[in-house]
Amino acid sequence: MTPFIDWLAFVQVFVAAMVGSLVVVGFYALGLRLLVRGGRAPVVAPAEFTDAITVVSEKDVRRAAKAAAKAARKSPLTEGAKRLALAGAYACFTVCALAVLGGILLIVYR
Repeated sequence: MTPFIDWLAFVQVFVAAMVGSLVVVGFYALGLRLLVRGGRAPVVAPAEFTDAITVVSEKDVRRAAKAAAKAARKSPLTEGAKRLALAGAYACFTVCALAVLGGILLIVYR
């Protein structure tokens, strides 16, 4: 008995994986961009590990937070445009979450 490879199914899975990854990465990047334009730049304090080669000081963390606050103040958008950008950002993140959830459901129920 010779093994049979269903190449059409392989191509379908490959295309679905590529489209899914492009949707998630694209909408996540667009959501981050809109989030920053809306004045809510995500500032995450870096974690300090015991084996870290570079340790970020408190001064660097304060400097990054200050730069993010300055960028938010310099936004040329009106308040309405900022709200619209934030709504768009949340919509993009929702699309990402739905794409991931849809992929998980396809794996579980197929």
